[in-house]
Amino acid sequence: MIKNDGKNIKPLFDYVLVKPLTQEEVLPSGIVIPDTAKEKPQVGEVMAVGPGGLSDEGKTIPMMVKKGQKVIYKKWGGNEIKVGSEEWLLIEQKDIMAVLE
Repeated sequence: MIKNDGKNIKPLFDYVLVKPLTQEEVLPSGIVIPDTAKEKPQVGEVMAVGPGGLSDEGKTIPMMVKKGQKVIYKKWGGNEIKVGSEEWLLIEQKDIMAVLE
């Protein structure tokens, strides 16, 4: 559960709260590319996880990710939410493609 301006964020079903990880990009010439000119990152840290989803048959689908893991997610997956002054993502587990180890 994450505090957001005094409110708690606890994902439901198979949703995952992800904090995108930013990397400053420097070209070989030494020029720094600002965040506004770069594509959004597709790597983030899992901050909170829902309890799991339900299949069409009503069976529980367990969560495969857990808090603290670094994940790669689909480029256009998720919904942006503001946590403090940062933009985080609330995405479905199916939009996570890999766990970085």
